[in-house]
Amino acid sequence: MKLRIAIWASVGFLVAVFWALFAIATFPSTSERMRDLWILISLTCPVSIAGMHYPTSLYEALAASTLTYALVGLIVEAVPRYGALPLSYENVVK
Repeated sequence: MKLRIAIWASVGFLVAVFWALFAIATFPSTSERMRDLWILISLTCPVSIAGMHYPTSLYEALAASTLTYALVGLIVEAVPRYGALPLSYENVVK
């Protein structure tokens, strides 16, 4: 379970890095391109919503995105999957 949560956190870090690189690559016309993609950006990197109202540094955005995805991963991994039975349960039933 720890590995899966670490994978979720890594994905959150990579998503934030992707959007930062996208903003750097399209710098002169960043506001025009970001306006077209704003829904996708706000869904994949929720700290960007707060970044509109409060100044956030790149490091804060990376950390917040990593923590957000780790929290989502923790919630997703904690929810039991009812369709799959554990292997030990099959041995008990026989």
